[in-house]
Amino acid sequence: MATQISHLYEVKSDEKKVPPVKEVNLTHEQVEQIGQELEELRARIMADVGESDREYIYKIIRWQRGLEIGGRALMYAGWFPPAWIAAVGMLGASKILDNMEIGHNVMHGQYDWMREDTYNSREFEWDTVCPADQWKHSHNYMHHTFTNIVGEDRDVGYGILRMARDQKWNPYYLGNLGYAAALMLLFEWGVMLHDLEVERVISGERKWSDVKGLVRGMWRKASKQVLKDYVIFPALTGPLFLTTLAGNASANLVRNLWTFSIIFCGHFPTGAQTFTKEETENETRGEWYIRQMLGSANIEGGELFHIMSGNLSHQIEHHLFPDVPANRYPEMSKEVREICERHGLPYNTGKLRHQLGSTWKKIAKLSLPNSWTRDDDDLVVNIERAADVKATAS
Repeated sequence: MATQISHLYEVKSDEKKVPPVKEVNLTHEQVEQIGQELEELRARIMADVGESDREYIYKIIRWQRGLEIGGRALMYAGWFPPAWIAAVGMLGASKILDNMEIGHNVMHGQYDWMREDTYNSREFEWDTVCPADQWKHSHNYMHHTFTNIVGEDRDVGYGILRMARDQKWNPYYLGNLGYAAALMLLFEWGVMLHDLEVERVISGERKWSDVKGLVRGMWRKASKQVLKDYVIFPALTGPLFLTTLAGNASANLVRNLWTFSIIFCGHFPTGAQTFTKEETENETRGEWYIRQMLGSANIEGGELFHIMSGNLSHQIEHHLFPDVPANRYPEMSKEVREICERHGLPYNTGKLRHQLGSTWKKIAKLSLPNSWTRDDDDLVVNIERAADVKATAS
């Protein structure tokens, strides 16, 4: 007897013209074998982590600092349009590197083994308005523990979007595309408010008194960022205050657009599954690994693209091994893909243009009731649970 861990792709009786469903059937032993193979892969890579990884992250840090210094310096020539454009590009790139390849990965504990005072998960603070400690709760704990479980993982919709057919539709979601566009433009602010769970405060599920500490932390961090980017650095350029102000705002916009695109392409393109609480109840470690692979997607590109994405272009590997240095994901991806292919599991990957297009298509479709649209994801994975095996044997 097989028990589904995802019914997202089932043919619903009230949905018409749905294409045939592809099924993948795995025994409990196969699932645990997959988990064991992935554990062994992680152990091999971590045993090899060392000086080359230290050199890598410090090289990225040097590049990030150089880009920031260069961008800030060029703002003094901001009266000359090519210099202003170059300044925005350099400053935007430095913020992307700081947030993605450095901050995100450091705060996952990927470099705690170096025992550095600054670049460890406990001490690091990044160049964005969201306090690091709040992000680590909403991301490292909530998202990576309950990945793509509707009602548990708040990254499914970020509290404002409908990103799964299992989310009950209501007329509010007709604005899905508009909400997504606003979140993309103001992404760092959306990330800052994420741990606040504003929708629960508005509905009365959470009291304002419960979030006072969070709000104070947000105010302290956001005020420092606003003062730095929109007051101090513009003031240092004297008569070019407004030009520098516009440049800093543009650099933050560049970072927001890029990070939103990479993150959404890693979680929501066609083929990325969501799950219910019931499906993941009493989940084994092997099933947890399966859920990470089914709920994530990769983006194909060259070495520079992977670096600028914080290697979140290897989102599947990141969800499987969040504490492994991200520069190791490209080599790990070959074996992960082979494991998926050997067991008939999908390995969701594609060019940025394809993944981004399918993500925005999903956002548009989910703005409408399920009965008005067709589910393009046509995979169902059946897993034979250990309890089922015992029941059959008895």
